[in-house]
Amino acid sequence: MSEKVLTFSCSNEDFCNMFNTYGNIFRLTTFGESHGAGIGGVVDGMPAGIEIDMDFIQQELSRRRPGQSALTTSRKEPDEVELLSGVFEGKSTGTPIGFLARNTNQHSQDYDNLRDVFRPSHADFTYQMKYGIRDHRGGGRSSARETIARVVGGALAKLALKQLGVHITAYTQQVGNISLNKGYTDYDFSLIEQNSVRCPDPDKAAEMETLIKEVKAAGDTIGGAIRCVIQGCPIGLGEPVFGKLHAALASAMMGINAAKGFEYGEGFGGMNMRGSEQNDVFYNKNGIIETRTNHSGGIQGGISNGQDICFRVAFKPIATLLFEQPTVDIAGNEAVVKAKGRHDPCVLPRAVPIVEAMAAMTILDYYLLNKTTKL
Repeated sequence: MSEKVLTFSCSNEDFCNMFNTYGNIFRLTTFGESHGAGIGGVVDGMPAGIEIDMDFIQQELSRRRPGQSALTTSRKEPDEVELLSGVFEGKSTGTPIGFLARNTNQHSQDYDNLRDVFRPSHADFTYQMKYGIRDHRGGGRSSARETIARVVGGALAKLALKQLGVHITAYTQQVGNISLNKGYTDYDFSLIEQNSVRCPDPDKAAEMETLIKEVKAAGDTIGGAIRCVIQGCPIGLGEPVFGKLHAALASAMMGINAAKGFEYGEGFGGMNMRGSEQNDVFYNKNGIIETRTNHSGGIQGGISNGQDICFRVAFKPIATLLFEQPTVDIAGNEAVVKAKGRHDPCVLPRAVPIVEAMAAMTILDYYLLNKTTKL
């Protein structure tokens, strides 16, 4: 008996879009590939009347764009975004905001040798098995270039959150075995953008930069971790069972390319503590109930408690190596693959604004959700 092939026809628009859409009320749908015409998206649920600062949005994209330092890929892209709808006289109208950033510097021929082979630890094999077809040029849809759309969505969310007094800051906390050993309150966040690795400790940043350059010279890659702090988050965001705020943040972060781990509050470090060491004791501070410590990371019972939300995201070494590796081709024959072209030796510096963007969209979405649960 021959194998049956099912042809899927989707009649539910929300279901069909969900795999390229993030959010519940504030929703971002993205489109585009690394070597296609461009990357774009549609933001729906943006509150009306928000001042749209194009300089700020472009600045956020510049923090993510390639070619910004010796630590990143040399691909030169301006990543200039054009807003197509949803903005009138400098303010959001409450209707969908469409946007597009065109690709201008593709070197697709650099990927010709990858057409019929599977790169180790990439999405090549899984995409081929799932869809029966894949775009081998830069990974197509699996490329981190898709995160342009997330940064635009996050910038719009930040503009809305600014009115609520919510501030989101991320920084490189670790590269390889070089790690910051102090809490985030001990660092000056104004120093984050003063170095290529986006680390608030200048001495550690210099060590990280040296390590990344050494790894890059060897054609290898290295991973690390990004710390993110959300300040000014209102109390009450998140649902007590399946809509926990930390679960939503984890989902947002784990959807970023190369993300491999998420922890908030004390995280895995809390395993070595006793409850008496980890409990956050309440007290009355001038008529306002607060906690003396923040081991919970600003979330208790899945709901924000008004303290700083603090979490960390682990990123693996990028899988593209500039030396030969054994693999197989699409027919299962043994082969050797060696990447060409322009690639990041470490994802951390460019991932910082992406972490902030996903956090911003999550917090705004859950703020809007919270508004719907109260009369």
